[in-house]
Amino acid sequence: MSNLDSQIRERTRLRRRDVIALTAIMTMVFVVLAMTGGIGIWEAIAAVAAVAALGFIYYLLVTAPVRREPPAIIAPAARPVENPLHLADTIVARLPTPVLVIGPGGRIEQANPAARDFLGLGAEGAQLSAVLRQPKVLESISGALRGEAQKPVEYSTFAPMESHIRAHVIPLKTGLEGPFPWRALLVMSDETSIKRADRMRADFLANASHELRTPLASLAGFIETLRGHAREDIGARDRFLSIMQDQTERMRRLIDDLLSLSRVEMDEHLPPSDEVDVAAIARDTVDVLGPIAREKGVMIEADADERAIVTGQRDQLIEVAQNLVENAIKYSVSGSRVVIEVRGGLTREQAEHSSHSLGNQAARVTIAVPSGSASGQAKRRFAVIRVRDAGVGIERRHLPRLSERFYRVDGQKSGPKEGTGLGLAIVKHIVSRHRGGFVVESAQGEGSVFSVFLPMPVEKPAIQEAGPARS
Repeated sequence: MSNLDSQIRERTRLRRRDVIALTAIMTMVFVVLAMTGGIGIWEAIAAVAAVAALGFIYYLLVTAPVRREPPAIIAPAARPVENPLHLADTIVARLPTPVLVIGPGGRIEQANPAARDFLGLGAEGAQLSAVLRQPKVLESISGALRGEAQKPVEYSTFAPMESHIRAHVIPLKTGLEGPFPWRALLVMSDETSIKRADRMRADFLANASHELRTPLASLAGFIETLRGHAREDIGARDRFLSIMQDQTERMRRLIDDLLSLSRVEMDEHLPPSDEVDVAAIARDTVDVLGPIAREKGVMIEADADERAIVTGQRDQLIEVAQNLVENAIKYSVSGSRVVIEVRGGLTREQAEHSSHSLGNQAARVTIAVPSGSASGQAKRRFAVIRVRDAGVGIERRHLPRLSERFYRVDGQKSGPKEGTGLGLAIVKHIVSRHRGGFVVESAQGEGSVFSVFLPMPVEKPAIQEAGPARS
């Protein structure tokens, strides 16, 4: 009986330690989330109160004296009471914010699914330094493992995608005996959207003020002329009003493109997850831009597979197709043909190098490439949107700069339908967000081919229902 008593006491001590440690961890997590704006202050207070109540109830249960004699009648419970520790683990697992518990030597002892996805962890037990190469964060964790309070650490990465992270490191006293009584709680907050918004606001003001200066100056000059000596000149007034309308339309296109580019760049680090049929988008693009092509005497047609499903956002992919086809129509000569082709089920190499040949003199440049490891890309399949025109072509020296903001090729910078120089920049950023590729091939006198290839959905194997999280 003494041996049994000692086992019960030891088990009770361990349970007390576990519930105190877990309640402290949960409280810290909700406090950090409230401080960073992840959840509201009242939600955090309610969550902390619920966790504290559950921890207190469980503490009373595990410290209650054990009755040796069994009850006369054991009635089955109508509904089993969920383990409070399991409930707390479930809450942490459902949090969208990466949360990790780091043990001695920088070993990852616990990580919620958001942290595993964010860091690409295969399993717990790995060294944090192997997946997070940020010296300031690792130094802060080393200090927390010694029981020292730490300040938030900010760091940025720019490959494969730009991201800005704020890491909160909190020392946790476990109550364990031995040389390593401390653990480090690492909570990572993604502030990319906030940083991008600040930068986009400054860029938008700078770009808009620069590009709008010329049409605004033209409008001011024409208005002054119409109010002066051309007041009674009907011919001059009609001519000036027509030019003013063109300049106003140019400003409208410029503002629309700047807003579109800002929206795309804001979400570029967040890949889309919907399934989109790009073959249907190609056919819709032909229907929408057909009148513009006929007005210029250009024939436009779609050569698309029956279905080509990609992982993407439909509105943005429509913008890609329409930008490429509209450019092709704009720079094609009357009587020529523009073709938008869609092919699916291609490897990356096939998608990148299977464009229509324009001859040995054609120049080729890759503007964007799919992100991810080479082994992962080798297994993926891609769908290609390819737009070919029979225009004058583009000189080799211009190709690398086509996707720069406001860059326009010489000889294409004037006229009432002058572009804003933002269309291909928008295409590049949309393709980057979709983790796809963008290739341009052109030969002077023969035309150009713009190819965009996008990842197709991956068939996921059936996943068995996971058991309860470890405490």
